[in-house]
Amino acid sequence: MNELVNARAAGRLGQNAFARRVCADLLHTFRPAPRLRFDGGELGTNIDVDETGGPSRDGRGGRDMWAHQAGVNALALERFDGRIMVSGGSDATIRIWDLEQADLADPSSHTFRPVAEIARAGAVGSPNTRGPFRAQQQQQQQATHLQSSHTPAPTSQGHRFGVTHLSFYPFDNAAFLSSSFDQTLKLWATDSARLSGSFGLGSKVYSHAVSPVADHLLVACATQHPAVRLVDLRSGAAVQSLVAAGQVAGAVLSVAWSPRHEHVLASGAVDGTVRIWDVRRASGLLALLDQEDSLGPAGSSSGSSGSTSAAAARPPRASAKAHAGPVNGLAWTDDGAFLVSAGHDRRIRVWDMATGANTLVSFGPSVRNSGLSSVPMVVTPSGLTAPRQELLVWPNESEVLVFRLHDGSIVTRLRGTGATQAAVRLPQAPPPPPRAPQSLPPSSSASSSSSSARPRPSVAPTTVDRSSARRNRVTSLVWRGAGGLGSETGGTAMGGRDAVGGLYSGHLDGQIRAWAPSASTAMDNEDVVEDDADATPQALEERDRKRRALDQAYRSLMGTQITFR
Repeated sequence: MNELVNARAAGRLGQNAFARRVCADLLHTFRPAPRLRFDGGELGTNIDVDETGGPSRDGRGGRDMWAHQAGVNALALERFDGRIMVSGGSDATIRIWDLEQADLADPSSHTFRPVAEIARAGAVGSPNTRGPFRAQQQQQQQATHLQSSHTPAPTSQGHRFGVTHLSFYPFDNAAFLSSSFDQTLKLWATDSARLSGSFGLGSKVYSHAVSPVADHLLVACATQHPAVRLVDLRSGAAVQSLVAAGQVAGAVLSVAWSPRHEHVLASGAVDGTVRIWDVRRASGLLALLDQEDSLGPAGSSSGSSGSTSAAAARPPRASAKAHAGPVNGLAWTDDGAFLVSAGHDRRIRVWDMATGANTLVSFGPSVRNSGLSSVPMVVTPSGLTAPRQELLVWPNESEVLVFRLHDGSIVTRLRGTGATQAAVRLPQAPPPPPRAPQSLPPSSSASSSSSSARPRPSVAPTTVDRSSARRNRVTSLVWRGAGGLGSETGGTAMGGRDAVGGLYSGHLDGQIRAWAPSASTAMDNEDVVEDDADATPQALEERDRKRRALDQAYRSLMGTQITFR
């Protein structure tokens, strides 16, 4: 690091190059930030895998923390300030979090609590808002205060089944979208946590996408139906369905708009195909990506207009397959030059969208992928690293893998800390009060008296098995690269105004975990820690590991006894 600073001071290294070098170093130092926790306010006690029946304790009298006790299905983070994050649970609830709640004195240690909550459909009560959204809700309540007292309490307009995907409106963080297994796509106002629009699609919705650059308000939905459904937020209707010739069955699992061409859309289906669409065309289909084609539809020619010119060069082969199994993950690089796809064949493929060719990058046998839910992989912004040095963050079941995008090598493995959850012990409601004695027929008086004399069984806490969450499967990932709070003096620095970025992951065990780059590791890479009192546990562990390796090498060299005569 000192060498980089000296090179910049001497004029040998430009400011932009210096910033990229520092950011690249920080991207390789991500580690868990266990002191950043998310508490949705639900009661219960964790039962860990390594326990023999006793509850886990975390210093809160047996009450553990969950963002969603039933499990986190989806996360979304607005990209303007990096402040508001939305989470959706398996219980159909949606919670809104303010990531700038952390104390300025110690932003690396904080317990976040939701500022607003959208309950499951049918729950009695209006959306629960707190914090900065409370004032607006109070104004709305005062405006409706003159209603009749006989008016029934409002019920929640949320989803009926689990939330599958969340996304913010790309041009304004005042609105976000949610999709669910209840076959609906809903539009919400962020400030008031109230419903602005609901669209019934008639099929389970696995994911949806909004173009980050388009002037249109089309939302592409991947549903159980074989066609890609396009919903127009202006008209409030499903205006178009994208169907390829010969496509008669198979659900669409993932969709992603191009960040470069506003009318170009990619979709992945259960038949292993990745289709490129142009929503302006009548037929729609531009190209089918083929895993066996390393040249692409455009051949060896270099197209400047991306996938549009590639599709025009040669019609797509009807039998082309991008994967040998269902495709449930799609992600573009932010410059639109490459498309990343993932399938159940445990393969991740990178496609050159100038030609549509498979770049033949191998990510090795460590990739795990199962389930019909869309895989929330993240490609780091290209401005943080040198050209073609982007990283791919991949949710690998119970861990997070960071790959180099263009060569497939593993940079780091991120694993959570703490015991793995096997079940949740919920407090049981108190038994109802005994009923008043009633006169009974003579024929049943004897039997009823004997039954009434029996003692009432004691009410035990309810235990909800969570065996599916034993590995803390990662269900969602979001990148925080703007706004937020950063540490300028070192230590764990979350993404935002003065930091490279941060990661938040949602898990089936109900937790939202934070991953942060360590600025101290990137800025100071000394082998010896001089002061153990000021050293971090990671630095001490690294020092001890190097000492053990050096001692082992010394003993192996000196193990043979040499006798001089």
